[in-house]
Amino acid sequence: VQLVESGGGLVQPGGSLRLSCAASGFTFSSYVMNWYRQAPGKERELVASIFSAGGSTTYVDSVKGRFTISRDNRKNTVYLQMNSLRPEDTAIYYCNARFKYNYWGQGTQVTVSS
Repeated sequence: VQLVESGGGLVQPGGSLRLSCAASGFTFSSYVMNWYRQAPGKERELVASIFSAGGSTTYVDSVKGRFTISRDNRKNTVYLQMNSLRPEDTAIYYCNARFKYNYWGQGTQVTVSS
């Protein structure tokens, strides 16, 4: 099983990034896919989720209207489009798959700074 995140980096406030998470080794379409983040000195926080059937989504209040989670079950990939980024969005972002088992990626750093 692998979850491989990409797309992180350094961006100025107000900018955008698109994170990707490529999955392999399990039935991707059956799993709820989540993006978490963890800032220095803080607990890991659930940012966004997308469900397997129908693709319904949920977001933490602080990112509503700015972030969009989506998935492509043909490519076994989940995305997080992040717009209007703020310094407080700085964190390591982790991809998570949850159903029968709970899988984690290694994380990708997002830094929002001028």
